[in-house]
Amino acid sequence: MRSYETLFIINPELDDEGIKAVIEKYTKLLKDQGAEVISVDEWGRRRLAYEIKKHKEGYYVLINFDAEPQALKELERIFRIDSNILRFIIVNRIEQAKKKAEEAEKAV
Repeated sequence: MRSYETLFIINPELDDEGIKAVIEKYTKLLKDQGAEVISVDEWGRRRLAYEIKKHKEGYYVLINFDAEPQALKELERIFRIDSNILRFIIVNRIEQAKKKAEEAEKAV
């Protein structure tokens, strides 16, 4: 299994129950795909840098998890068809750490 993190922005027009349901949907999806959810960090409502689908705000959520690559494909597929998700990104945490280390070496 590899370590990943996903940051996604939920439609701010949802009420608190709707937002909790969306977060639960994706944590359950990951667990059903055999992933181990390490942490779910809700950043809350924040102003977007630019409008997305006529929204100026969004509800940010960060999930850290360990999973096999096929789980990412299913997660990405569902993110793309869910109208409640404004934007998302999935990052390999190990690759991200390696890039930061390489950049630090170049700076020295």
